[in-house]
Amino acid sequence: MKNTALSHIHEALGAKMVPFAGYNMPVQYEGVNIEHEIVRTGVGVFDVSHMGEFHLKGENALALIQKIGSNDTSKIVVGQAQYSCMPNNDGGIVDDLIIYRIAEEEYMLVVNASNIEKDWNWITQHNDLGVEMENKSEDYSLLAIQGPKAAEAMQSLTDIDLVTMKYYTFEIGQFAGVNNVIVSATGYTGSGGFEIYFKNDDAETIWNEVFKAGAAFNIKPIGLAARDTLRLEMGYCLYGNDINDTTSPIEAGLGWITKFTKDFVNAEALKKQKEHGPEKRLIAFELDERGIPRQDYDIVDSEGKKIGVVTSGTMSPSLGKGIGLGYVPTIFKDVGSKIYIQIRKKQIPATVVKLPFYKK
Repeated sequence: MKNTALSHIHEALGAKMVPFAGYNMPVQYEGVNIEHEIVRTGVGVFDVSHMGEFHLKGENALALIQKIGSNDTSKIVVGQAQYSCMPNNDGGIVDDLIIYRIAEEEYMLVVNASNIEKDWNWITQHNDLGVEMENKSEDYSLLAIQGPKAAEAMQSLTDIDLVTMKYYTFEIGQFAGVNNVIVSATGYTGSGGFEIYFKNDDAETIWNEVFKAGAAFNIKPIGLAARDTLRLEMGYCLYGNDINDTTSPIEAGLGWITKFTKDFVNAEALKKQKEHGPEKRLIAFELDERGIPRQDYDIVDSEGKKIGVVTSGTMSPSLGKGIGLGYVPTIFKDVGSKIYIQIRKKQIPATVVKLPFYKK
């Protein structure tokens, strides 16, 4: 199992460590609900250095990204980032990713930790355009500094204006005395903040400076368990749960990142699916009674017939009720539709709701 450049610090802080995507990762420190609340109201720091970073360079870099990605990356300029996914040839998704335009002919692709090798092979297989590709996943660390107080807490560490930085933009500059740090107004929590990319050698320095600067704001380290509850309250898809090799972006409600203004892998089939409407859809639901919906629990109709499965579920720390995502036949997708979640021997009633679950 691999360690991040900061695993020893998490262990020293008493974090509960678990294997995740081949890495030794902190799942929680003080407890999920406490950590969740810190990010919703203050500022918390996630070590997400297990994520993958690929650099693509050359005059055909954009053409390659346009071919493998569902979104239209020609729309972003240097200093902007974009959420996208890579469809496969069978109607599913290879992975979802964030694309950063570093320079006119240079991009950084940030991919899920569990898919690094698969994604690299997939992109390489489609690279008949002579694009220079470099897998820098082992060289980079990544901290997600998230929460409404993130900009204020971190401003003393950089000349980059964090307060006015627009969502899904980034700057490369000095941070905590370290040069060439990518400071990005992105995140997976729905509470604002930044993701910062830097070389592993600088990880400990940056970690220590971040906690010094944030001390007055009660900054805390946050584990992967709270990252999951935070993203689920926003309805953000998690690869391996809500999207995978067999779910299409149209079924997953990711039509907004699927642009048919250009050609890409499996575009024709996905376009047809969009026109005809998919047979199943990813829906969000809240339980009407007490209970916790878990991944792989059956979703049933009023007669107890199985109609789908929960892909992500939890007891929402912010709402104090059971929430989840799952795939059901399209006739059940409308807001207000009644479904039931099979929790052990009970069928708990639930209502289909509009995302996000958590509204500020």
